[in-house]
Order: sequence, then C-alpha cells, then structure tokens
Amino acid sequence: ISQFTKTRRHKSVSFYFQNYLDRFFPPINKADGRTLEDKIKEMQKFFHLTVTGKFNSETEEMMDQPRCGIPDVLDYSTFPGNPRWRKNLLTYRILNYTPDLPRFMVEEAIEKAFKVWSDVTPLKFQKVARREADILIRFAHGAHGDSYPFDGRGGILAHAFAPGSGLGGDAHFDEGEKWSQDHIGTNLFLVAAHEFGHSLGLGHSNVQGALMYPIYRYWNPDTFSLPDDDRQGIQKLYGNFSVRC
Repeated sequence: ISQFTKTRRHKSVSFYFQNYLDRFFPPINKADGRTLEDKIKEMQKFFHLTVTGKFNSETEEMMDQPRCGIPDVLDYSTFPGNPRWRKNLLTYRILNYTPDLPRFMVEEAIEKAFKVWSDVTPLKFQKVARREADILIRFAHGAHGDSYPFDGRGGILAHAFAPGSGLGGDAHFDEGEKWSQDHIGTNLFLVAAHEFGHSLGLGHSNVQGALMYPIYRYWNPDTFSLPDDDRQGIQKLYGNFSVRC
C-alpha cells in the first residue's frame, strides 16, 4: 500500500502526476490511439472523481491518499489469468517481526487478517515456523530482492504477489512505517487483510467501501466485516465457505 505523500519540493507536479499514472495505470499504447487525457479520465473514473481529463485539485487530493502499490483495475477484479491456489489448506510463515509491536500482536494481526478470508471461503490457513510455506511474510527496508524497493516512512506501505511459484503469494511490509494495532500509525491487520487478498488472487476494486479498494482507510478492527464486493470476488475464485473441506 502506497501513501504517495512524499514532498514534491524537488519534483514538478507534472512529473509527480505522470509517475503516479505510470505506476498504477496501464501505459499509453500509441497503437490503440489512447492519449494522456484518456489515461487521466480512466483514473478519474476509477476513483469516482469528476471526469475532466485534466490534472486538478480534486485529482491531486486523491493522489495524496494512502493507497496500495499494486496497479489499479476495475471492479472486484482478479489478476490477469485468474491465478488462484489449487488447494484449500495454505501455509504461511512469518520470516521476521517489526519492532513496532510485540511479537504476539504481529501474529494475532496476521492470523486475524487471514481469518477475514477463511470465514467466507473453504480456505484454511496454517502457520508454520521453519519449513517451506505457501505464503512468506516479511518486514523489510528499501531494496529487498523483488524489484519493488520500499522507500521509508510515508511511501510504499506494503505489497503482495498473486498466487504462483517463487514469490507467488508472498506479502512484504515496509519496516519504515509505524505499524500499530489501532488508528495511530498504520494498522497492520487492515493492511495485511488487503494484501492477503492479493496473495489469494484478487486485484483491486473501484468500490469505495471495499477492502480491496486501492486507497487505505481505517476501520475499527474489532467490528470489521468483509464487505460484499470483496466476498463476491473471493468466492468467485474459491467458492463459498459452506463447501469447506
């Protein structure tokens, strides 16, 4: 999840804007006749802004909101090719821990984040300590071996990879952030629940109340319930929890 609130003192607004578009929306392809204005309109439509095709204060305000670093797609979509795990029991391993929270709080947040998805699907998640796991979870600074470096506090918060081999399913959290269990700092449970949606094969949703909406928002973890849009998306991939096996 990316916050994109870095100072732009040494960068022009146009560079910042172009960088945002290039990072989160498909590149302009001259062959299909799409222009920069078309790309801006696509972004404004996705975020339910006034569609002008121009960079304005409303668009800039949206760009400054905390958000996920995964590129944007419409609806409760899945990743291209609909990647999914071909089994219902998935293992995960926490490779290291943030010093921002006690170890047990990190484990509780991760377990609760997986439960968001297991409550509505046949999926089950099992934590393992030393052996290989389907989903590896780590906290890291800067460049950490996956071509998507973190940039410190206030930048990229986390990212995750679609199901598959290698890095597939893995979730990485920026150690430069201040992780928390409440509304102070960045709530680990909420970010993890979003990222694990990616780990299971979900892309972003343009429904503003969805967990998989790109923009980070705070919910009370004690009363959080998976929104319908996310439930429909994950059940499209894995089915309903009533057929658990």
